[in-house]
Amino acid sequence: MLTQTTTRVLEPSDLDAALAVLDREPVANAFVTSRVHVAGLDPWRLGGEMWGWYEEGMLTSLCYAGANLVPICATPRAVRAFADRARRAGRRCSSIVGPAEATAQLWRLLEPNWGPAREIRAHQPLMVTDGLPADIAPDPYVRRIRKDELETIMPACVAMFTEEVGVSPLAGDGGLLYQARVAELVGSGRSFARLGPDGRVVFKAEIGAATPQACQIQGVWVAPEYRGQGIAAPGMAAVLRYALADVAPIASLYVNDFNTAARATYHRVGFQEVGAFMSVLF
Repeated sequence: MLTQTTTRVLEPSDLDAALAVLDREPVANAFVTSRVHVAGLDPWRLGGEMWGWYEEGMLTSLCYAGANLVPICATPRAVRAFADRARRAGRRCSSIVGPAEATAQLWRLLEPNWGPAREIRAHQPLMVTDGLPADIAPDPYVRRIRKDELETIMPACVAMFTEEVGVSPLAGDGGLLYQARVAELVGSGRSFARLGPDGRVVFKAEIGAATPQACQIQGVWVAPEYRGQGIAAPGMAAVLRYALADVAPIASLYVNDFNTAARATYHRVGFQEVGAFMSVLF
């Protein structure tokens, strides 16, 4: 019996308790919740461990420790415990990402051992919508990417990732993991694009996480030669239509606060800011 306070690695039998924590904040937790719905809590299938923080025998906070370190519904005491565990394990993640307050505290505790970071994005507005814009028609040319079009979408995905993160996803393993992730999104019908007359991608976005309660749009990108031509807002409206009709009743995304053009586009199609994320990139 767990009394007092403690952390431990969760096991498959803890699934219901973990989902109860994740469901407390369905929008903010969409990324991790979607992984857990598919893979459960088995570390090999999940791609990382799920750490649990218990108070008086009750599971109250989580931390996903995989390619990303993600605090979930984490109280200050839980964050301290997760930081201790992460410090002992050593850094295995490529980023720390999550709700800004808990992530900032986690980084303060880990920075003496894990720092310096390659980049810190301290304020990334979390935005949501549950409806389509009244004054922006969805781009009729934005559609689902087919499985046989993986080679068409891949260069745009690599360009977006490199532009966004600052390193190529092809580094290290030659892009095998990244290509598998793109293929997974295409295969599940969650990759969308508009192709130009030459067959190359003009606009693209993915629904990167999906749960019954909420989904998260990611990877929004317009080809450089098409920027400033008003393509992004109708493109986003089209992806939003698919998301709300086929995936979940609420769509979310988070965006860098310095990306004023993107934030303006998202506001135009009806997204409202409801919180903030923070990312620490290594």
